Amino acid sequence: MPRVPYPDLEQAPPSYRALLESRKPLNLYRMLAHAGPAAEGFLALGGALLRKGALDPKLRELAIIRVGVLSGASYEVHQHRRLARSIGLPDEKIDAIATGAGAAPFDELENLVLEFTDTVVNEVKAPDALFEKVLAHLDHRRMAELVMTIGFYMLVSRFLENFEVEIESPEVGTTQAAG
Repeated sequence: MPRVPYPDLEQAPPSYRALLESRKPLNLYRMLAHAGPAAEGFLALGGALLRKGALDPKLRELAIIRVGVLSGASYEVHQHRRLARSIGLPDEKIDAIATGAGAAPFDELENLVLEFTDTVVNEVKAPDALFEKVLAHLDHRRMAELVMTIGFYMLVSRFLENFEVEIESPEVGTTQAAG
């Protein structure tokens, strides 16, 4: 049960309700309405990272799910495991994300993304050597998107956990992730 009630979306600004029209009725979006104008910026940034990014979606989902695991955010992990499957990430890799870098199914770049994610979440700034290893595989835009994705989903996870947002019933379902 959430720590505060979900607001009545009929009372949300029309601009926020318009942003929700093309999205599944996720509890995250309902709870976000409490954030007022910041909710619209949240949706804009999340949408840009998920739908307009240059970063390989499989690498993006590895990072997002790892952030959710490290943050103890079951809602986030649940939603993005589903999204990862829908973009073709094999279950073997999805399941191994909880183990982190070094797990058997990951290739060199995937392991680097997982290691980088752990470091950014836990230490804020990656050491030069790790940053350069990742940058050897990603151009500047993709590197910036990776760092922004990690940071954004740290925010998402903390929002979800602090408000105790509930996972939707199965009939709501989604192939579009939160954000």
